[in-house]
Amino acid sequence: TMMTPLNPIQLNLAKNSLIEASAGTGKTYTIATLYLRAILGLIGPEQPLQPIDIKSLLVVTFTDAATKELRERLRAKLIE
Repeated sequence: TMMTPLNPIQLNLAKNSLIEASAGTGKTYTIATLYLRAILGLIGPEQPLQPIDIKSLLVVTFTDAATKELRERLRAKLIE
């Protein structure tokens, strides 16, 4: 069965989602995009802005390197 690629811009954040993919498929980009959307309040289409406090968000990675990469990307995007 062929899977539809995940679009982090259109994914409704009001629902639970699991991101599972091989190395080099864009997981860090996707997680960073979803995180930024959440703190900016861009939860889903047709929904008013509802920023989520960062204290309410949990992001899990499996390595220290992935955590560092994600943290750096998020900082850079927030500054941008």
